[in-house]
Amino acid sequence: MSTIQNSQPLYITMHERDNVAIVANDGGLPAGTVFASGLTLVEKVPQAHKVALADIPEGGEVRRYDVVIGYALKPIQAGAWVHERLLRMPAARELQGLPIATVKPAPWPPLEGYTFEGYRNADGSVGSRNILAITQTVQCVAGVTAFAVDRIKKELLPKYPNVDDVVALEHGYGCGVAIDAPDAVIPIRTLRNISLNPNFGGEVMVVSLGCEKLQPERLMPPGTIPLIDERNIADIGETADAKLDVVCLQDDAHVGFMSMVESILRQAEEHLERLNARRRETVPASELVVGVQCGGSDAFSGVTANPAVGFCTDLLVRAGATVMFSEVTEVRDGIDQLTSRAATPEVAEAMIREMAWYDAYLDKGRVDRSANTTPGNKKGGLSNIVEKAMGSIVKSGSAPISGVVAPGEKARQKGLLYAATPASDFICGTLQLAAGINLHVFTTGRGTPYGLAEVPVIKVATRSDLARRWHDLMDVNAGRIADGEATIEEVGWELFRLMLEVASGRKKTWAEHWKLHNALVLFNPAPVT
Repeated sequence: MSTIQNSQPLYITMHERDNVAIVANDGGLPAGTVFASGLTLVEKVPQAHKVALADIPEGGEVRRYDVVIGYALKPIQAGAWVHERLLRMPAARELQGLPIATVKPAPWPPLEGYTFEGYRNADGSVGSRNILAITQTVQCVAGVTAFAVDRIKKELLPKYPNVDDVVALEHGYGCGVAIDAPDAVIPIRTLRNISLNPNFGGEVMVVSLGCEKLQPERLMPPGTIPLIDERNIADIGETADAKLDVVCLQDDAHVGFMSMVESILRQAEEHLERLNARRRETVPASELVVGVQCGGSDAFSGVTANPAVGFCTDLLVRAGATVMFSEVTEVRDGIDQLTSRAATPEVAEAMIREMAWYDAYLDKGRVDRSANTTPGNKKGGLSNIVEKAMGSIVKSGSAPISGVVAPGEKARQKGLLYAATPASDFICGTLQLAAGINLHVFTTGRGTPYGLAEVPVIKVATRSDLARRWHDLMDVNAGRIADGEATIEEVGWELFRLMLEVASGRKKTWAEHWKLHNALVLFNPAPVT
């Protein structure tokens, strides 16, 4: 590993007009440290935290990314540590008077010739994995389903070597909720669309309790499941959709716990046989549907990992693929940057509607937007949500934003899309699954063992120190950018090529290796009864 950060004092600026920079050296730097520019630290500054490059008067602008991230609450001396306790956060940008589709970049040359080995589905989508997913209508069946899935993995899966895994789509929804409330459509369509994720091959199997509010027919109404072959079509026409396969635990045929489990195993084996007959085929890189997300962010997120992801995002868009960036509260303070990049006024207005809806949602709960920045974010040098937003947005690269995906909806177009999700890692990942991703990229500076069982998750470290310590959890070390060992472009290309390898099944991510995954969390803004 490089020793550049420890051999000489180093700070990183994002724009020539910035009056703060972040300290790059591992462990931070002590008072009295002199940089090559002549700047001298007047106090100890931790790694990734900001140092004032010039004297800032009381009430003066504190600028990073050429954006005002705060106003000084008292005079700040050049060389001082600039942290959240010294700053007053700017007011949120109004949703009126925004630039609408004003950025018109010249078309990029297409990126051709890149392929991966994927599973082609009857609906035209492509999976990166071949997984049997067992959907649950309600949390009440989770224990039984988990027991059954454990047996399926031990007893059945070895017989079907072309099936990658069996996962239970566990969640906390389905009963005890206002199922007819207007916003109940969000968790219901989320679970429905997750069940149809490309990595599941069109095989839909549901475990129901029987008495829950979210009945199977409501979750997967007629017309939802595409007819892939002649399975289960006894009394329905040849052009109808496939019959919903449901194991109901309250069914009179079940006598005892093991009877329920055996029913799940019998039905699962039918799906496993069909999945096992599938084979990978060469498909263009345009079939990738990638969700990009960050969590446990630090001040390096917007310097190394997220810019590299942004460069990779541009490569994917040039290749004709689909990329989704998300997290409403983490981009809300840069809404003007997003609406200006909208491909059309209609896309800009859709983004504004989603932001306004979420503003109202937070207002109902009297949630201040400053609550987004976590203690870990602040320990990692991020003073507030404005600064955090600037580093988060760069994951989206520079392509025009061609569409907006509302919470729980499925993406219907290619290119760069804004998926309007909450900032919570687990809810964001769940909603991106519903939108149809077949690959996930997750950047982190503080570190998190986040993973998804349903799609491969490529983890990108923002700092070399994290990559060293979590060497068997991080797939890419973007900290090499700050070390001077690699450029943003080089790490972006590395990530692009790794995506093709992972999507082809030729390489597993560390999260897959350790089988790390988080539970699905359905975004439920409707009341609980």
